[in-house]
Amino acid sequence: MLPQLALVPGEPSGIGPELCIRLAQQPRSDCRLLTFADPQTLQAAAEALGLPLRLLPEEADASQPGDLRLRTLANAVPSRFGQPDPRNAPAVIGALLAAGQACLDGELDGVVTGPVHKAVINEGGIAYSGTTELLAHQAGVEVVMMLANDIVRVALATTHLPLREVADAITADSLRKAISTTHQALRRDFGLAQPRIAVLGLNPHAGEDGHLGREELDLVIPLLQQLRSEGMDLIGPLPADTAFLPAKLAGFDTVLAMYHDQGLPVLKYSGFEQATNITLGLPYPRVAVDHGTALDLAGRGVADPSSLFAATALCARLAAQRKISA
Repeated sequence: MLPQLALVPGEPSGIGPELCIRLAQQPRSDCRLLTFADPQTLQAAAEALGLPLRLLPEEADASQPGDLRLRTLANAVPSRFGQPDPRNAPAVIGALLAAGQACLDGELDGVVTGPVHKAVINEGGIAYSGTTELLAHQAGVEVVMMLANDIVRVALATTHLPLREVADAITADSLRKAISTTHQALRRDFGLAQPRIAVLGLNPHAGEDGHLGREELDLVIPLLQQLRSEGMDLIGPLPADTAFLPAKLAGFDTVLAMYHDQGLPVLKYSGFEQATNITLGLPYPRVAVDHGTALDLAGRGVADPSSLFAATALCARLAAQRKISA
């Protein structure tokens, strides 16, 4: 049986709805999609693109180009391209939470999400730091953010923190949880029986034997040794400036970076258009696009759908793998 995935366009005035319309033109043999969105927003996006759209009941068979099965989450006010309205914030968050709950209830097998405009959601009176945190809170779990393309996977020990706060945020407990969550997800979702994880050092040259910082000596190395004794295949801590050389990447399955801009610039340079954002540790697969709402492109029909295509295909694979691993 094909995995059943939720598709959530995200910010209605951005490029998310248009990307979903482009996705609907592609025949799918790997999953069935159920879109959580406002129908008028999708219709406007289809008209802007000049592409067919047929919104179907949830139980229907989406077999033709332009077919989308729909669960309606109506906006409070009509959306306009490039002009986000805080009054629609509850509908955006409601769609994400409804999709997540459908997975928690066992109705659906995974979630694919488009870009969300953080500032507009907060202006709408909803405290929101990101969809990763929103879905983690809903599920009551701790998660790890991973970004991936066909060249490299990068998991993050910390995410959106000011640089001066990163060192204090990396503790033995937090780093253990990040490594363990990544290891478990690689086994369960990616089907890797014994994943090899390269762990980057926090400091330049991984601390240079304590001359450029002691975090590696005092925290990272002892923890990695302990986790190795528990059966994990861990490499490092490695200097971040050489860990991404192609010859080294061939030797492990994932890189764990200590902070956001240590690992993600390399990933995005190596293949931004095909990159996806994966939330590790949820009870279901969640994969998102690796770009923002691009309000300046909305309604012009020029937005690149590659990341959404890649996110949907990956989510379908992860959901299928979970069925095998269960």
